[in-house]
Amino acid sequence: MSSSIVDPSDTVASSLDGDPVFDLHRGGKMVVASTVPLTSREDLSLAYTPGVARVCEAIAADESLVDDYTWVSHTVAVVTDGSAVLGLGNIGPRAAMPVMEGKAVLFKQFGGVDAVPICLDTQDVDEIVAVVTALAPSFGGINLEDISAPRCFEIERRLDEALPIPIFHDDQHGTAIVVLAALRNAAALLDRKLGDLRVVISGAGAAGVAVAKMLFAGGVSAGDTVVCDSRGIIHRDRPDLGATKAELAELTNSAGRTGGIVEALAGADVLIGVSGGQIAEEAVAAMAPGGIVFALANPTPEVHPDVAARHAAVVATGRSDFPNQINNVLAFPGIFRGALDARATVITDAMKVAAADAIAGVVAEALSADAIVPSPLDPRVAPAVAAAVAAAARRDGVARA
Repeated sequence: MSSSIVDPSDTVASSLDGDPVFDLHRGGKMVVASTVPLTSREDLSLAYTPGVARVCEAIAADESLVDDYTWVSHTVAVVTDGSAVLGLGNIGPRAAMPVMEGKAVLFKQFGGVDAVPICLDTQDVDEIVAVVTALAPSFGGINLEDISAPRCFEIERRLDEALPIPIFHDDQHGTAIVVLAALRNAAALLDRKLGDLRVVISGAGAAGVAVAKMLFAGGVSAGDTVVCDSRGIIHRDRPDLGATKAELAELTNSAGRTGGIVEALAGADVLIGVSGGQIAEEAVAAMAPGGIVFALANPTPEVHPDVAARHAAVVATGRSDFPNQINNVLAFPGIFRGALDARATVITDAMKVAAADAIAGVVAEALSADAIVPSPLDPRVAPAVAAAVAAAARRDGVARA
């Protein structure tokens, strides 16, 4: 007797058949491949027992040999807890896996770095730190991904302190590095100096905080920078500030501006949107003439690029269907390639600034309002970033090679 019960998952799966996005993702986007032959008894004896035991003994006697005789020297973990995935929010570790796989294939394609996606079924800071610390001997670096603020700040700090390998939260630093590169070139195109620009950052989450600190390291005046969150301008007298925002309040907004994004943008030279909140055209129109607008929320920018272009000299977005895409893939593959090549123990601020300078330099001789950053597909980017990062690591004394 046949059953009339239909598995709901079968119905969902069949409805996705023929969709090119789902067709591409079926079975995942990556596999594990061997680098050695396994076609004979001799192959087996070299790759596994008994030959492998000699390598194990050598590493036990000198742990630094793990970099030479395992995949550690060219492999990173891409770690998330699924709490802040793209613009989708807290969708959990399983739903985050397609993004982590995507990150891993970008590492391989653009930086020659092998990466393993790891989606953790916990959002507890102590547990995440403990698990990643325990996994760390298998990897040469840790790329933290899509972990919500403010927990991401503590997780990165604690892992940096605990582990002798590079820790990099891409949502913070990848974005910030590419923003600095883009702003360097936009300022050069407009014959402006970074230190003379009055900057407004809309958004005080992970990306907003990192962008602010990166710009300060790159030469933007902290005092002439105003950061806004969903409640308005961050300033010293606001009573609702947590530790991270209180630190920003001490560094920024020396004029003591108050109010919201409208008040912040009046007369400003630069708007950097990393919030997802919408900004009215009237507020952008009140910026100083010849301004710069980076509206980076994706897929819906804070102000539409066509609207921003009516009032700004240079416009960038996070989208691939408009010029000047601020895309993290310009940064993270080369950063980890360089850090791994130098066997760096940490990624320093100087290494991040060097990465931004390298990205900017790729197109520095051919700048236009529609081309202040390279294409994400430009093959020159990752090698340039890797070389600059490795050199900076050696200058900073954090390289082991």
